[in-house]
Amino acid sequence: MATIPSRYLLNHIGGEWRAPESGQTRPNINPGDLSDHIGDFAESGGADVELAVEAADAAMPAWKALGPIKRAEYLRAAERLIEERAEDFAQAITREQGKLLKEARGEVKRALAILDFTAGEGRRLKGETLPAEEPRTFSYTFRSPIGVVGLITPWNFPLAIPMWKVAPALLAGCGAVLKPSPFTPLTSALLVEAFVDAGVPAGVLNLVQGDIAAGEALVGHPRVAGISFTGSLPVGLAIHTAGAPRLLRTQLELGGKNAVLVLADADLDKAAKAAAFGAFGQSGQRCSATSRVVVDKSVKEAFLEKLAAEVSVLEVGYGFDSDATIGPVINEGRMRACLDAIKSAQEIGAKVVVGGGRAPGNGFYVEPTVLRDVPWDSEIAQEEIFGPVLSVVDCDGFDDAMRISNSVRYGMSGTIFTQDPATIFEALDRFEAGMLHVNRPGVGAYAHLPHMGAKLSQFGPPECSPQVWDFYTEWRSACISY
Repeated sequence: MATIPSRYLLNHIGGEWRAPESGQTRPNINPGDLSDHIGDFAESGGADVELAVEAADAAMPAWKALGPIKRAEYLRAAERLIEERAEDFAQAITREQGKLLKEARGEVKRALAILDFTAGEGRRLKGETLPAEEPRTFSYTFRSPIGVVGLITPWNFPLAIPMWKVAPALLAGCGAVLKPSPFTPLTSALLVEAFVDAGVPAGVLNLVQGDIAAGEALVGHPRVAGISFTGSLPVGLAIHTAGAPRLLRTQLELGGKNAVLVLADADLDKAAKAAAFGAFGQSGQRCSATSRVVVDKSVKEAFLEKLAAEVSVLEVGYGFDSDATIGPVINEGRMRACLDAIKSAQEIGAKVVVGGGRAPGNGFYVEPTVLRDVPWDSEIAQEEIFGPVLSVVDCDGFDDAMRISNSVRYGMSGTIFTQDPATIFEALDRFEAGMLHVNRPGVGAYAHLPHMGAKLSQFGPPECSPQVWDFYTEWRSACISY
């Protein structure tokens, strides 16, 4: 495939593309075609983070002084550029992340929707006027940016998730340092370039590529006021623990083990389609992916038959192949984790309905797999796999279904299929999850709705919503005697 411009291999700090101070690099390989070496990207460390934080800190006063309405104009300009370059973004996402090209194009549209919503918030960053206790006194509240923020993003949505951190950080008036996943550096380079070309002043948005060393340096930097992180539970806990002694503000979106409840009165055709889409879209590599179906025993066999029919026609293949309906997983480690989980489940009595093995191809391909007779308290039904593996768990009625759904330590999303209005509203009240769905696929939310979880899936304010300002800003109160 085409060679990428050499600047994309570098960091972007203080308005300049520059090599990492260490001179070290990391190869980026296409997970759907292992012969495609995309490039050797910067492997940054503490020295690079120091330069990026210094640049963000220096640029922030002037950026803050512009005010949110003027800052929103830069976001609008970036939105126009990303829309013009939409196919370049989609091609980069598929090439380095592996998802189907149509999924990548959908991600670009989602990122544009987030940017559009965030820019509109420039005229809505409001406070309140309040009565004063003394005469001839005016009192009010307003928001102020918290300072320099570190944005640490994952590989599964290499454009949308960085966007839903970068856009509000900039609109709020913060200086920002973006550290994307080392598995998807190209998409983040394209994103930062779009903001640079839109005229965002030098140093306001900085890009530091790399892995653990760069992340630890960013979390530990004394002039970083907040860390917004999306990724695994262990890393999120480590970030929060490391920042606790200095009261670092954190916004953590972590793992999920999401259930779809299929009750006896469910529309089984609709439920089967939704479960297949939720479990195997993007190869199951979503925090909100459906990884469990909790189905009433009375309709289990009928549901499994319909689910198997939906899954058996999925075509595993290269993201650029128009016939493919499910792409690879991100790397060999993720592939092995999926295959090991399937094997372990079989050892405790679970049975493979569809799939169960590695799929052919010069990449990290796993067959979309449905397991039945999975014990509700087994490891595969309790812990995140992050791949195309779906466990079907039996239940005995609504109360049992809710018990099983809430038995895990995560709480990203919850979904129910039923025709009974009273059951719907009771389920919405009883789900221990942040994003809830009824009679529809249980993945994601709209660009203006809170993207958040409950329990160990989330800490701090939600993203993708007006509530996000509770992370990037802090309140001030003022009293003026006249």
